[in-house]
Amino acid sequence: MAATETAAAARDALVERLFEGVLGMTDVYTVYMGDRLGLYEALANGGSSSEAEIAAATNTNRRYLREWLEQQAVTGLIEVDDASKPAEERRYRLPAGYAAVLVERDDPSYMPAFARMMAGIVRPLPRMLEAFRTGQGIPYADFDADFLEGQGEMNRIQFINFLASDWMPGLPDVHERLQSGGRIADVACGTGWSTIALARAYPRAEVHGLDLDKASIELARANAASEGIQIPFEVRDAADPRLSGRYDLVTCFEAVHDMPRPVESLRGMRSLLADSGALLIADERVAERFTAPGDEVERVMYGFSLFHCLAVGLEEQPSAATGTAMRPDTLRGYAERAGFTRFEVLPIENDFWRFYRLEG
Repeated sequence: MAATETAAAARDALVERLFEGVLGMTDVYTVYMGDRLGLYEALANGGSSSEAEIAAATNTNRRYLREWLEQQAVTGLIEVDDASKPAEERRYRLPAGYAAVLVERDDPSYMPAFARMMAGIVRPLPRMLEAFRTGQGIPYADFDADFLEGQGEMNRIQFINFLASDWMPGLPDVHERLQSGGRIADVACGTGWSTIALARAYPRAEVHGLDLDKASIELARANAASEGIQIPFEVRDAADPRLSGRYDLVTCFEAVHDMPRPVESLRGMRSLLADSGALLIADERVAERFTAPGDEVERVMYGFSLFHCLAVGLEEQPSAATGTAMRPDTLRGYAERAGFTRFEVLPIENDFWRFYRLEG
């Protein structure tokens, strides 16, 4: 009887957990809608707004909007002044503190970028099922603008808030040198926010953004233009011999685990370095060893790997098939095979990323 009761309790706990997951998924995708349609921005006016006012401000259909507003109030993401009033008379507002999470794009608490990324990450899901059967990869280009922009915006929050103040001082000698000038190559720069943050941190340095994805480079150029900053962004391989030995610092943020041939890629980054130059890598802060069950960071990283990173890494063959859960010893092995003689885990605090300094 005891074993049966234990099994029943475990079953019920799993049902509860998965149902909570369904509720969480609903919240994420309705936040995506509110973000893309400008609904939270319309609500963030310091007061309360009616259905008609929000519809006029966002050019949305009132019946669809009503359903969204009611759902958001029911789930507790917005507040309604008087729920007993007829639907067309109700007024809605954001709770105190919620604008930082739902509207303020520069705030470290901002979450719609995450929702945008999670909307885009599942678009190729039918292809992912087929990939499980065939072992084939999925091209990065198959992940649409929601994923590309969402991931870029998520990382942007980190770059603008922490790169200059927290991360770069973790390489004090490089940090001091670049304040007087020098050259930086931001490899796998994506949508360019890391490159933009580096250029702002070191206005006397020459900063270049390199990536193999044309759509990302186009977005990077647009982002730099919108910020009023001039940076050369190029669709270019880091192993291009014309760039050899030119850079005092090479950076690579959250990208090595996606690379099909990381040893080759690291060798290319090494070739970019001038004498006494350094490579700064930021990648996922997964546990140093596989353990199960894992913590929340480990869980989300494996989710990213299943839905995106592993498949992208398998698109080109041969592939190391690293996946998102790239542990420090794995990267150390890649670095040694690429010819680096110094491998250091930097004492930089971050919930999601671990930072490495490579030289030699």
